[in-house]
Amino acid sequence: MSGAPPAPGKLHPADLARVASVGLRTRRTRAGLSALGIAIGVAAIVAVLGLSASSQAGLLAEIDRLGTNLLTATNGQSFTGQSAPLPLAAPAMIARIEPVTTVADTAAIDSANVFRSPLIPTIDTNALTVEAASLNLPGAVGASVARGSYLNAATETEPVAVLGAAAAQRLGVDRIYAGERIWLGGMWFYVTGILNSAALAPEIDSSVLVGFPAAATYLHYTSVVAGRPGIGSPTMIYVRAATSQVAAVQAVLGATANPESPNEVDVSQPSAALVARADAQGALNDLFLGLGAVALLVGAVGVANIMIISVLERRSEIGLRRALGATKGQIRAQFLGEAILLATLGGIAGVGGGALATGVYATTKHWAIVIPPLAWGGGFAAALAIGALAGLLPAIRAARLSPTEALRTV
Repeated sequence: MSGAPPAPGKLHPADLARVASVGLRTRRTRAGLSALGIAIGVAAIVAVLGLSASSQAGLLAEIDRLGTNLLTATNGQSFTGQSAPLPLAAPAMIARIEPVTTVADTAAIDSANVFRSPLIPTIDTNALTVEAASLNLPGAVGASVARGSYLNAATETEPVAVLGAAAAQRLGVDRIYAGERIWLGGMWFYVTGILNSAALAPEIDSSVLVGFPAAATYLHYTSVVAGRPGIGSPTMIYVRAATSQVAAVQAVLGATANPESPNEVDVSQPSAALVARADAQGALNDLFLGLGAVALLVGAVGVANIMIISVLERRSEIGLRRALGATKGQIRAQFLGEAILLATLGGIAGVGGGALATGVYATTKHWAIVIPPLAWGGGFAAALAIGALAGLLPAIRAARLSPTEALRTV
């Protein structure tokens, strides 16, 4: 018959959910604290995977914006282990490579230190470097000017400096005022600009940049050309090439920069290093995922504890239901369903909390908000599995109670 009752030993899902929720509704504080352990573990898993994915997406987007066609050539070491300088003509020779579109260069001036004023102790260098730089450096490395202006044909010959993003912060210069000065190489240099952070050339962030002619005149950074002193040779060359020809340019860059000793030139691709860094960020995920797993384990212990206490407290209820015809399977399903429902609520709260934390942090870092399906799906599935395992033993113990034993006064 269509109106026949269900077969003994079975419960409709709606009835099972209603019966399973009784223990949670009557013990809300205890259930909430137990679900909190599950929620913390799931939130940790979702946040770790979400922040990692968002960070990588933000970094890769930055790489795409800046381009993957930047190469660098730096002075390496000679056969004897000494620093091998790049030829003075290296930038001009590299510019002759047909696919090359931009060549800029810098030179580290190790003999000069920079301070906010001459009153600063000489040992407090703040890990800042002084570098001579070509006029087209910002465009080559994808760095923009945040304040003031960059060097030009006039200022590159004078005691004028431009600060990298980190250098400006360490020197306490956040704006450009008329007459703003810093103590560089034992004399005053005027500050005309501050650069934004250069993702592809982080060494520029902690540098104070001056023109090559100024470096030769005021900082004595020179080299001998045709028997006469001239501007010093570069120590790093930044090369932009046609994207489709980057590999080809990279293959000949060392030999072009220093034809006599190409093995003394170190060639690299900064974007490749950033991609490797994005991949390396996942190495820390295991640690934080382990912490999330520990939180889930603690939550599982909490769920098991509340279910065991629930069975002990509700022995009379179990006995009454058994006496009224409830089967062992129904009792087992009731308590197992209660544990799973408790874990489900914790899982939902954890997924929501982890997604919220990811969204807030990614927004402050101006990253795209990325929450992989593995994060929320895996976290929620882990919560359900934890709930089922934690509630299985208490459910079996509840089902084994006989009506007479369960109705006995505890």
